[in-house]
Amino acid sequence: MKFMQPVLIATAMAMSTAVIAADAVSFRLNWYIVGLHAPFLYGKERGFYKDEGIDLTINEGRGSISTAQVVAAGTDQFGFADSSSVVMVAAKGGEIRSVMSLLNTSPFAVVSRADSNIRSPKDLEGKRLALAQGDPFFQLFGAMAAINKLDTSRITMVQVDPAGKTVSVLEKRADALLGSIDDQYYALKHRGVEPAALRFSDHGVDLVGFTVFAHNNVIKAKPDVVRRFVKASVRSWEEARANPNAAIDAAMKAKPDLNRQALYDQLSSDLPLLDSKNSKGRIGWGAQADWERTLNILNTYRDVKTDQGWGFFHTNEFLPK
Repeated sequence: MKFMQPVLIATAMAMSTAVIAADAVSFRLNWYIVGLHAPFLYGKERGFYKDEGIDLTINEGRGSISTAQVVAAGTDQFGFADSSSVVMVAAKGGEIRSVMSLLNTSPFAVVSRADSNIRSPKDLEGKRLALAQGDPFFQLFGAMAAINKLDTSRITMVQVDPAGKTVSVLEKRADALLGSIDDQYYALKHRGVEPAALRFSDHGVDLVGFTVFAHNNVIKAKPDVVRRFVKASVRSWEEARANPNAAIDAAMKAKPDLNRQALYDQLSSDLPLLDSKNSKGRIGWGAQADWERTLNILNTYRDVKTDQGWGFFHTNEFLPK
């Protein structure tokens, strides 16, 4: 019977491997699928998360603040949101922390019709600006207004729902909107309107852009899951940067009714934002200087009351070595 032992051992090992299930992970996006999300969908399609033992579910979101709150409540383990929303929720006791500083330059901007002749922040005076209730862009616009000494009493704020911002500019009920260069800018362009943009980062409000974050319980109890999720996400973005058309194909499979060219343009505008002057060449790495500047702006202009250092809100420890 001795000659059967290797066979029995091999069979037992195969059976034990077969019953080891991948870790189920839920990931909440900041919004409905746009080009910015294509790399994650591409990574799932290519099996990058599966390779790391992760069974990934990607859920659409309803805004960065909402996503930060949902993850803080434990509904999802990971989320994707702008840095200001992550900091705002964490500073108020939300149990979340950034584990990937993905876009280290913010895409946020005042997006307008080119024929509105808004070429500098001062040109907004006397204009109509569309924004949504609870819009995180509004507080950041307040920072830009203060830094550039705008007379906000001369700017008419047009309150609409989030989807209505683009429509209001298309229909000339507003001259500009609070949005981003990777979303509403191309939404206008692909509806036949020549767009223009004033990026917040070019006018005094230079924040870390978008981050991947996790619930603190996941970070503490399952650090290996976090490490593997981050590794797969870095790989997804590296491959998407090398093969943007393939990444867009994955997004189109997930949501066939989207405009392919718009998705491609959106992703193309996001890829250069992976880096900042302080953070270059390493996807997901967050520079201390960028995060400290972000905290300073938020403390000054968004009423974030915290004495925590930047490391409370972001960590680089889970990035591949």
